[in-house]
Amino acid sequence: MASATARRAAAVLRDRIRTHRAAQTARRTAAQAARRVRTGPRSLATHVIATVPGADAATLKAVTAGLRTAAKSQGIKGRRARICRSLTGPRRLVKTVYRYTRDQVARLAAAYKPRKAEYKAVRAALLAAA
Repeated sequence: MASATARRAAAVLRDRIRTHRAAQTARRTAAQAARRVRTGPRSLATHVIATVPGADAATLKAVTAGLRTAAKSQGIKGRRARICRSLTGPRRLVKTVYRYTRDQVARLAAAYKPRKAEYKAVRAALLAAA
């Protein structure tokens, strides 16, 4: 009897440890991903999504386009990267993209002068996050 109780207690303890370890791994993974977005060079869209997670697709696209225009006018160039895309078939197309640091995005947001209220809110959030 004692051995069955001991085995049951060990199984409960083992399950609890396994559950806590899985939760800790999930928290660590989420924190690492958030840190990479905050610190590393990312696309303008990724910076906007990380700053304003609830923004709809149209707002995201318009703000990103405005930031790209500000980048051209300010002469801020992101780091070039090459990615492979295969959206339309088996061919993998190599595409050049640009990744911006958090400081560069802050300078772009300062230069970006939107007119719509939603875009102004996103700009304010980008400036506050810098």
